[in-house]
Amino acid sequence: MKIVIIEDELPSARLLRRKLEDLGYTVSAVLQTVEESIEWFMSNTEPDLLFLDIQLADGISFDIIEQVKPSSAIIFTTAYDEYMLRAFKQNSIDYLLKPIEDEELENAIEKFRQFRQPKPQFDLAPFEALFRNTVQTYKERFTIKIGQNLKVVTTQQIECIYSENKGTYVYTNENGNYLLDQTLDALIPQLSPKDFFRINRSTIVQFDAIKNIAVHSNARLKIYLKHYESDELIVSREKVTAFKNWLDN
Repeated sequence: MKIVIIEDELPSARLLRRKLEDLGYTVSAVLQTVEESIEWFMSNTEPDLLFLDIQLADGISFDIIEQVKPSSAIIFTTAYDEYMLRAFKQNSIDYLLKPIEDEELENAIEKFRQFRQPKPQFDLAPFEALFRNTVQTYKERFTIKIGQNLKVVTTQQIECIYSENKGTYVYTNENGNYLLDQTLDALIPQLSPKDFFRINRSTIVQFDAIKNIAVHSNARLKIYLKHYESDELIVSREKVTAFKNWLDN
């Protein structure tokens, strides 16, 4: 473990270094100023753990952090507690007030050791298999109110769904035309993308209902259904490629 001390009071730096060495750790460098520390970081690999006094001779150690942006874990050491909140917004493991007690130092290092331990790895395979095996279900029928009666229309009966005059209608292969209480935007997630495709802003068509497809103006396509006839069955230009891919699938 690589440790660096930044401390402008040499007696405090020596004492901290001795305490760390007594615990079996090696201190790679002892730095005293903001300027010296920034130069050191520019030419050396970052330490694992940084003991950082806050008030240095030529500034505060937050200036080092702002310029170098070290990824090292930090234990702040200071005689003042006024910077505590700001310190904990950094990569701070602990905040030790001088004079540093042996027990507090050991506890701080233990926090660091726990911090750097690899997080448990979970086996995601069962969850991935669960999601792979989860079959998306889509709507198979619509219950439509007609006056005082209810009519059930299966998705297999649908030739197209279209919007007109602020209403949404479903047209069936029995030439039935029924008003729905949902918008096209709301219906799309409920319909199987294998069977239904929204060819433009106002129309959704069903695959089995397509009788013919013709090239139309401006690189668009014209759809002819088995029963429903409309000049609005045009695949918009931006949807032509996706529509062709849908046909192939």
